[in-house]
Amino acid sequence: MQTLNEMLALKLLTPEQHFEILSWTTRAKTPEKIMEMPPHLWRSLELAAVLMGFESESAQAL
Repeated sequence: MQTLNEMLALKLLTPEQHFEILSWTTRAKTPEKIMEMPPHLWRSLELAAVLMGFESESAQAL
């Protein structure tokens, strides 16, 4: 949840996207249910993650 809040603070997610993603992940009780998140929310989350540099950080760890 902290990462979602950071994405919102950095304006990488809109308040609406933040709310929808947070709501989905809160309701989902299993990783499988989280994976069923609607595609438009996944795209928003993936883009925000790339912009935060998660892709480059995870590649450096390998």
